[in-house]
Amino acid sequence: MKRLAALAVVFLPWSLKRWLLRRFWGYQIADGARIGLSYVFPGHLVMAQGARIGHLNVAIHLERMECGAHSIIERSNWITGHALGGQHFAHRTLRDPALLLGAHAAITKQHIIDCTDKVEIGAFTTLAGYHSQIITHGIDVVDGRQDCKPIRIGAYCLVGTRVIVLGGAALPDRSVLAAGSVLNKAHGEEFAVYAGQPAVRVKGIAPEAAYFHRPRGFVD
Repeated sequence: MKRLAALAVVFLPWSLKRWLLRRFWGYQIADGARIGLSYVFPGHLVMAQGARIGHLNVAIHLERMECGAHSIIERSNWITGHALGGQHFAHRTLRDPALLLGAHAAITKQHIIDCTDKVEIGAFTTLAGYHSQIITHGIDVVDGRQDCKPIRIGAYCLVGTRVIVLGGAALPDRSVLAAGSVLNKAHGEEFAVYAGQPAVRVKGIAPEAAYFHRPRGFVD
């Protein structure tokens, strides 16, 4: 019954939809935030002023989802996780099935984001292009069980099209992950391009590069 009610809410005019999401789901949605024709029903949702979720997105089985001011999730993205409890991932006592999207950050189109553990995308970062995969969980063949680790993509980063980011990986602030790369571990050097399978630092970027200092997320 709850799923049917949620599905019905998807198709309502935004002003009524927002009221219902606040009243019955307890979501914190700013007056200037907006959700399009999308099925977005995490356990808890926070959308700051100017945050926007476009059409044909799905976001389910997350404990929480936070969208910073003026952040954008464009369209046709699949965002899912694995709710707390149950036999899977019980050894990960600090697991946090969440998507945290910083202010002015952007997720473009047709990406898959697995939030079995926390995925953090920093302020003014763009997950660009199409068909990237951010995957926090997998099978540990040594222990013979499901395992998961959080992922952090820093602030003012540019993530190219068709990349794969695996659990435990981190992209430092003010860096670029080149198209087609596989990021499988945590890196720490800022102002750099990371590329390859697996991704390694291939060159530096001037700290004064305009992308790292822009006052709004959208790039003209």
